[in-house]
Parts: sequence; structure tokens; C-alpha cells
Amino acid sequence: MIVEHALLVVRPGETAAFESAMAEARPLISASPGFIDIEVRPAIEQPGTYLLLVRWETIADHREGFRKSERYERWSHLLHRFYDPMPAVTYFGDPL
Repeated sequence: MIVEHALLVVRPGETAAFESAMAEARPLISASPGFIDIEVRPAIEQPGTYLLLVRWETIADHREGFRKSERYERWSHLLHRFYDPMPAVTYFGDPL
């Protein structure tokens, strides 16, 4: 299992709309082969910043599966307009 990590910085004044769009987008990612779990956590001391953690069976499930799917096109249409800057994704392996 791998963990996909990204910090999502949402434009000021758009957090409520972002949270609504994320609720709509969750079924798109959860329907993906290799998907295990997703967490989106708001930062306590940095309004508009969210921690995205997605657990996948493999990196390929995310990169070749989800990101090359029609579900990802809809996901990006729903969510990418909120980010400034676009988030960088990092993958993490098994716990030590």
C-alpha cells in the first residue's frame, strides 16, 4: 500500500464551495481500482489549507488508473479551480 499526500491551498473565500465540491468528487476517486481510503483534513492554524491523504494499492493505481480515467477528468473539473498554487503530490511507502 502507498499513501498519496498533497497540501491543498484553497483560494480565500472559496472554502465552503471547495468542501461541497470535494463531497461531490469523493465517489469519483473511491470507484477507482486500487483505491483504499481518502482523508481530507482542514488545517487548524492555516485557514484554507487542507491535507489530502489517499491510500492506494500501488502508485500505478493512481497514476495510470485514476489519472488517466474519465473520473479524473470530472475530479479535476470539480476541484482544480480552487487551488492556488496547484498542489504537488508525494507518495509514501509502508510505515517504518
